[in-house]
Amino acid sequence: MKIMIMPNLSKKNALDCTKQVCEILHQLDAEILIENRYYNYIKFDYISYDAFDCQLKKCDIVIVIGGDGTIIHAAKHAVLRQKPILGINVGFLGFLAALEQHEIPYLHQLVMGDYQLEKRMMLEVEHRVGNQMEVYQALNDVVISKGALSRVVDLNVYCNETYVSSYRADGIIFSTPTGSTAYALSAGGPIVEPSMDLIGMTPISPHSLFGRTILFGAENILDVRVNEQMNSQAYMTVDGETEIKITKKDELTIRKSNIYVEMVQICKKPFYEVLNKKLIIRAGDL
Repeated sequence: MKIMIMPNLSKKNALDCTKQVCEILHQLDAEILIENRYYNYIKFDYISYDAFDCQLKKCDIVIVIGGDGTIIHAAKHAVLRQKPILGINVGFLGFLAALEQHEIPYLHQLVMGDYQLEKRMMLEVEHRVGNQMEVYQALNDVVISKGALSRVVDLNVYCNETYVSSYRADGIIFSTPTGSTAYALSAGGPIVEPSMDLIGMTPISPHSLFGRTILFGAENILDVRVNEQMNSQAYMTVDGETEIKITKKDELTIRKSNIYVEMVQICKKPFYEVLNKKLIIRAGDL
């Protein structure tokens, strides 16, 4: 088995964890692939070093060492090559991770083929300005929000070309089931099992009596327009990474993507057990 390791060395304990993972995989006779920019940090003669795209193309599975943000970033690369990913948490929550650092001995199950693949829905976002269009993929969420100098944004939402509502708020979060435990949850949205296919829409601090989350079936197509009367700034962010300024002339369409992220699960833990440990118990640490 060829395994690519993608670590976030800015995380505490990530370097030590990466070295431990390499040693375990080597003992299991797995072929280890790492991007060559990590050579000065992780030097083992049994590791194959090469450019990122080359390693991603050659590997069978990607192991990501970091927090949820690292896993999301890696997943958006891995999905383009149809490579499943396994997350090892060295962050705070690590809700998307299959293993904690103390559980890395279970990697023998990965090499032996004793694991499951869990499909996670993604969102596809079309951003059109005149004749130009950009398409983005989101595993967690798409957020349309105010700029630093703006008080609120005014947004109109349509479902399958039918008017849904207008929102005067700090913004709106469009989330996948995976993203329901991220920003959408902190804005008052519901928790959704990750195996489901749906689109959640949660207003952020709405200036309205109607500010509840709406759950749309995954077959629906949502359009978002900036209100013509709005004078404030609006921005779109995709999984907290890409930030794009949105104007009155822009058109946004959000739908379920045709591609799914495949997450490797070892010693699969029930969703509500993970929810209890990650969100409820650790909430006391905040």
